[in-house]
Amino acid sequence: AQLEESGGGLVQPGGSLRLSCAASGFTFSRYIMSWYRQAPGKERELVASITSAGGSTNYAGSVKGRFTISRDNVKNTVYLQMDSLKAEDTAVYYCNARWDIQYWGQGTQVTVTS
Repeated sequence: AQLEESGGGLVQPGGSLRLSCAASGFTFSRYIMSWYRQAPGKERELVASITSAGGSTNYAGSVKGRFTISRDNVKNTVYLQMDSLKAEDTAVYYCNARWDIQYWGQGTQVTVTS
Protein backbone atom coordinates (compact mmCIF):
# COMPACT_ATOMS: atom_id res chain seq x y z
CA ALA A 1 0.00 0.00 0.00
CA GLN A 2 1.18 3.50 -0.79
CA LEU A 3 0.06 7.08 -0.25
CA GLU A 4 1.87 9.76 -2.24
CA GLU A 5 1.30 13.41 -1.41
CA SER A 6 1.97 16.29 -3.78
CA GLY A 7 1.17 19.95 -4.15
CA GLY A 8 3.08 21.42 -1.26
CA GLY A 9 5.31 24.45 -1.62
CA LEU A 10 5.99 28.04 -0.69
CA VAL A 11 3.10 30.52 -0.66
CA GLN A 12 2.45 34.01 0.66
CA PRO A 13 -0.08 34.67 3.42
CA GLY A 14 -3.56 34.83 1.95
CA GLY A 15 -2.62 32.51 -0.88
CA SER A 16 -3.89 29.06 -1.80
CA LEU A 17 -2.52 25.58 -2.36
CA ARG A 18 -4.13 22.31 -3.31
CA LEU A 19 -2.64 19.13 -1.90
CA SER A 20 -3.26 15.75 -3.51
CA CYS A 21 -2.74 12.27 -2.14
CA ALA A 22 -2.75 9.38 -4.59
CA ALA A 23 -3.45 5.98 -3.08
CA SER A 24 -2.52 2.56 -4.38
CA GLY A 25 -2.35 -1.01 -3.16
CA PHE A 26 -5.54 -1.06 -1.12
CA THR A 27 -9.29 -0.58 -1.57
CA PHE A 28 -9.35 3.20 -1.32
CA SER A 29 -13.14 3.51 -1.31
CA ARG A 30 -13.40 1.62 2.00
CA TYR A 31 -11.11 3.94 3.91
CA ILE A 32 -11.66 7.10 5.87
CA MET A 33 -9.12 9.58 4.51
CA SER A 34 -7.55 12.35 6.52
CA TRP A 35 -4.95 15.07 6.34
CA TYR A 36 -2.70 15.68 9.34
CA ARG A 37 0.04 18.23 9.79
CA GLN A 38 3.06 18.61 11.98
CA ALA A 39 4.83 21.90 12.58
CA PRO A 40 8.39 22.05 13.95
CA GLY A 41 8.41 21.31 17.67
CA LYS A 42 4.72 20.43 17.74
CA GLU A 43 2.72 17.23 17.76
CA ARG A 44 1.03 15.93 14.67
CA GLU A 45 -2.56 17.17 14.51
CA LEU A 46 -5.65 16.24 12.53
CA VAL A 47 -6.54 18.87 9.94
CA ALA A 48 -9.48 17.31 8.10
CA SER A 49 -11.10 13.96 7.42
CA ILE A 50 -13.67 12.57 5.00
CA THR A 51 -15.71 9.39 5.17
CA SER A 52 -15.30 6.55 2.70
CA ALA A 53 -18.09 7.69 0.35
CA GLY A 54 -17.36 11.34 0.90
CA GLY A 55 -20.66 12.07 2.56
CA SER A 56 -19.26 13.58 5.73
CA THR A 57 -16.27 15.77 6.52
CA ASN A 58 -14.67 17.04 9.68
CA TYR A 59 -12.25 19.92 10.22
CA ALA A 60 -10.01 21.25 12.92
CA GLY A 61 -11.32 24.52 14.27
CA SER A 62 -8.22 26.37 13.10
CA VAL A 63 -8.87 25.57 9.43
CA LYS A 64 -12.67 25.45 9.28
CA GLY A 65 -13.96 27.75 6.57
CA ARG A 66 -10.54 27.98 4.89
CA PHE A 67 -9.69 24.37 3.98
CA THR A 68 -11.80 21.87 2.04
CA ILE A 69 -11.21 18.11 1.90
CA SER A 70 -12.59 16.07 -0.97
CA ARG A 71 -12.00 12.70 -2.59
CA ASP A 72 -12.36 10.96 -5.92
CA ASN A 73 -12.96 7.24 -5.45
CA VAL A 74 -12.42 6.62 -9.17
CA LYS A 75 -9.00 8.25 -9.19
CA ASN A 76 -8.16 6.93 -5.69
CA THR A 77 -7.14 10.41 -4.66
CA VAL A 78 -7.93 12.70 -1.75
CA TYR A 79 -7.46 16.45 -1.94
CA LEU A 80 -7.02 19.32 0.47
CA GLN A 81 -7.84 22.76 -0.91
CA MET A 82 -6.22 25.35 1.34
CA ASP A 83 -7.30 28.97 0.98
CA SER A 84 -6.51 32.11 2.97
CA LEU A 85 -3.32 30.51 4.18
CA LYS A 86 -1.64 31.85 7.30
CA ALA A 87 1.91 31.61 8.60
CA GLU A 88 0.67 29.24 11.29
CA ASP A 89 -0.39 26.78 8.60
CA THR A 90 3.28 26.11 7.90
CA ALA A 91 3.90 22.40 8.49
CA VAL A 92 4.53 19.07 6.88
CA TYR A 93 1.16 17.74 5.71
CA TYR A 94 0.54 14.00 5.82
CA CYS A 95 -2.11 11.91 4.16
CA ASN A 96 -3.69 9.13 6.25
CA ALA A 97 -5.92 6.20 5.34
CA ARG A 98 -7.79 4.37 8.09
CA TRP A 99 -10.10 1.35 8.12
CA ASP A 100 -8.98 -2.07 9.25
CA ILE A 101 -5.40 -0.87 9.06
CA GLN A 102 -3.82 2.54 8.92
CA TYR A 103 -1.48 3.92 6.26
CA TRP A 104 0.57 7.12 6.16
CA GLY A 105 2.17 9.06 3.37
CA GLN A 106 5.66 10.55 3.55
CA GLY A 107 4.41 14.12 3.83
CA THR A 108 4.66 17.30 1.80
CA GLN A 109 6.02 20.61 3.10
CA VAL A 110 3.79 23.68 3.11
CA THR A 111 5.48 26.97 3.97
CA VAL A 112 3.49 30.18 4.29
CA THR A 113 5.70 33.23 4.43
CA SER A 114 5.97 36.72 3.03
